[in-house]
Amino acid sequence: MKRRPAPSISDEDARLFREAIGEVRQLDPVELPPQTPKPEPRAHMFEADEAAVPAELLDMAFDPGLLEIGEELSYLRDGYPPKLLRQLKRGQFSVQDDIDLHHMNAAAAQQTIIEFLAEAHHHGLRCVRIVHGKGLRSKATGPVLKVLTDRLLRRRDDVIAFASARPAQGGTGAVVVLLKD
Repeated sequence: MKRRPAPSISDEDARLFREAIGEVRQLDPVELPPQTPKPEPRAHMFEADEAAVPAELLDMAFDPGLLEIGEELSYLRDGYPPKLLRQLKRGQFSVQDDIDLHHMNAAAAQQTIIEFLAEAHHHGLRCVRIVHGKGLRSKATGPVLKVLTDRLLRRRDDVIAFASARPAQGGTGAVVVLLKD
């Protein structure tokens, strides 16, 4: 819809308007009431999660002390110098690609690892990272994906070494893998 230009007001119309309104007085400016500060945000879900921890610890069907969840994974194929594993643990190799196995079952994770390593080999990648998680929600079975990743990588001929990632790269919830050229 097009806007029409405002009609021009004649002097006669302006005079009639002022007469009809009468005398006008200016109102004093009104101060706005002070603004009340907004409440600080609260992390309701975090608080609920923290409150649920004691009950979950009591319901565990296993002794968490028997699990080696925090244990670092480490492997070096025979015939390679230990210096390679030390360098890998120190993060001296640049991670060229990575994959995340979270929310996968064991069969899907195994297939994903196999395909990921094949793709890495195809592209000539030397160092990759596999995020398997720490297995904190695996109940009595322990860290399923972590154990699966460890077992699978030890059996592969194209894996020279692997070690748990540095804390900034996932810590014991991820593994950095050194592949053959």
